[in-house]
Amino acid sequence: MIQSAKPSSLQRVTVLGSTGSVGASTLDVIARHPERYVIHALTAHTSKEALLAQCLVHRPAVAVLDSDADAAWLRRELKQAGQQVDVNAGPKALCDVARDASVDCVMAAIVGAAGLLPALAAAEAGKRVLLANKEALVMSGALFMEAVSRSGATLLPIDSEHNAIYQCLPVKHRGGLAQHGITQLMLTASGGPFRTWRQADIDSATPEQACAHPNWSMGRKISVDSATLMNKGLELIEACWLFDATPEQIQVVVHPQSVIHSMVAYHDGSVIAQLGNPDMRTPIAYGLAWPERINAGVETLDLFQVARLDFEAPDEARFPCLGLARAAMQQGGLAPAVLNAANEIAVEAFLQHRLGFSAIGQLVEEILSRPSEGRVDSVESVLAADQWARHQAIELVTKWSA
Repeated sequence: MIQSAKPSSLQRVTVLGSTGSVGASTLDVIARHPERYVIHALTAHTSKEALLAQCLVHRPAVAVLDSDADAAWLRRELKQAGQQVDVNAGPKALCDVARDASVDCVMAAIVGAAGLLPALAAAEAGKRVLLANKEALVMSGALFMEAVSRSGATLLPIDSEHNAIYQCLPVKHRGGLAQHGITQLMLTASGGPFRTWRQADIDSATPEQACAHPNWSMGRKISVDSATLMNKGLELIEACWLFDATPEQIQVVVHPQSVIHSMVAYHDGSVIAQLGNPDMRTPIAYGLAWPERINAGVETLDLFQVARLDFEAPDEARFPCLGLARAAMQQGGLAPAVLNAANEIAVEAFLQHRLGFSAIGQLVEEILSRPSEGRVDSVESVLAADQWARHQAIELVTKWSA
């Protein structure tokens, strides 16, 4: 067996969104390799009790929460436990721990638009950025990729599908797909919990049913996105930026077993796939150790137990969000940011029982159809489009739920 050389020093890691499912999985992988990694900072939105528990175990130098009140509570609890942690609050504190000079690697796992600025801060600071926040590229793909190029940051995708594609590509693949003999990127999708449901049943689906994903353990927002196929639409947009591809070069393939995480098709007829058990610790470990491989705590895939692999085309009539995302990317400009913002408001309203499931796509389509001006030439323009779309969507939710 050929063994890779051990790293010359400990890698200091900041985990943005440490109390979410990806953040918790990241800490699990890191805990398996204390000789390689040490936690610099952990952050959470409002889950102060969960963050306290993580701080007591992983002993970060810094912890960040959203509000001053929650930060004060955490500071008191940690002091009583005899642990010295610098506890801060707010968006600026998130960006500070992402760009801190002592940090080598940043796991960007904050869900939604809230994760854009700290992920961008890490990219601008030249960090190894493990990107699990797809919205950063959906909203500001051109700006984000420019920051990566300018700073010399290392950008490694953590979404299982993009991570799979990354593993199936040539080592050097910048400058377009065709020059590397690639004809198509194939993003696999489980199809979500409603894949076999009739339209009438989908229309009356509840938040609890939408969040019951058949294969993956995820947060509620991303679980709903998976059920509507918006998650796959956002991943299509993200893949365009990550791999310098057009929407036409990306095919979505429904694969219910979630064993093949994505594929790359080449001019010579070869299709290279990455397979594995549906466990986020695999892509996380890949990102942390790249270009080496480390133990992720995930069992090797048992093909005899899997037994079969099925594939089908996505049904965009029952799940229109995928087509809306593709259209937004084709339109370009601020359309993807508008799409993302409208979707976040619609999903939140659905989880609050204020909108029906099928109304999510209807609301997003309505907001996308409204004229919005501007270019992705600054973070401010992106955030302005985000706020405009949110305001429009909130008004529509109020109207439709009255």
